[in-house]
Amino acid sequence: MTIQKRSIKVEKLARIYDDEIGPVWGSRFGKMLLRNLQVPPRGQVLEISCGTGWPTVEILRRMGEGSRLIAIDASSAMLDIARKKVQALGPLGKKGIFFRTESPLPRLSFADDVYDLVICNLGLEEMPSIDTALRDFARVTKVNGEVRCTLPMAGTFQEFYDIYREVLVKHDKHEALDRLDQHLARYPTLDGLHESFKTAGLAGGVDVDEFTLLFKSSREFFFAPVVEYGPLAAWKEIAGGGQELQDVFWYIKEAIDAYFGGRAFEITVKAGCLIGRKRDPSEEAEESVTGRRELIDAAELLQRPAQVAAGSVRTSELEIVEIEELDSDDGSSSRRYESLVDVPLDAFLDGKERPAHLSSGSRSASDNWDDDD
Repeated sequence: MTIQKRSIKVEKLARIYDDEIGPVWGSRFGKMLLRNLQVPPRGQVLEISCGTGWPTVEILRRMGEGSRLIAIDASSAMLDIARKKVQALGPLGKKGIFFRTESPLPRLSFADDVYDLVICNLGLEEMPSIDTALRDFARVTKVNGEVRCTLPMAGTFQEFYDIYREVLVKHDKHEALDRLDQHLARYPTLDGLHESFKTAGLAGGVDVDEFTLLFKSSREFFFAPVVEYGPLAAWKEIAGGGQELQDVFWYIKEAIDAYFGGRAFEITVKAGCLIGRKRDPSEEAEESVTGRRELIDAAELLQRPAQVAAGSVRTSELEIVEIEELDSDDGSSSRRYESLVDVPLDAFLDGKERPAHLSSGSRSASDNWDDDD
């Protein structure tokens, strides 16, 4: 019964990712990865952390006869969805693709110099070290083969982090401020990725795109699956625990709703796509990591994402998803979700009034914002 219960929960998380998160998050990064992507004739391709099969399917469409794609992911439930997508392609789905339930940690199980193309859509952010991961990706790539990876960069969720910092400063949360700084330092910068390329023995560049996510309110923001099952657990850890955590999120909620009242809460995402060629060890290649921002159609930026604001968590469906039970399937990545269900945010409970102790001797962060600011 325990195994069956855990299986149901893992499958539900995979469906949530495929239905709610992938279309507004993974696919945006995946489109960058696919730009001008060409699979070499009879090429050997490795996709790391393929998730529920996007952009796996699109890569498969670009493969010629004799090419071979190995797609790995630590979650068998995610792979089950990916397999169904490939099977739905009919004859196209039968050519040269193999799925393996496997984690890239602590290192890939493949031999050196095997693949013509190694790709990873958003898997780098799950790795303990970008430098270590890129070196390992380059290790299994043939000389002159290509490595492509996407990841969020410094500046992502900046509007939220500005409010978070303002709240912590106003209420003298010095330890939480230190934790916030440590958290933000984990987002890679262009200069940092430049160094990562050098240590991995890759020559290439970093494309940087910017897009936005829109939310109707603070509640829609915190309980949109892309946030709740993404960075929310880490944001809670920054605030602390117990009543301190609850108080901080009351202030954040009020600040967002006061500052953005009557209009959408717009969040910036800075997406990076690393494209590198494995250099010959004897070759002194020119190192040219550049930040190139592609122009995005303005109408696309202004368009409300289809399932973010409207996709808030329906607690009757999702409270039973005990993400902490994923540890045996997902390894280290499961730790991101352990506190999501265990620590509900009082500020967003229906009918919950603002605690009296927040009104006595303290000011809300929203008190310093008015319509004229």
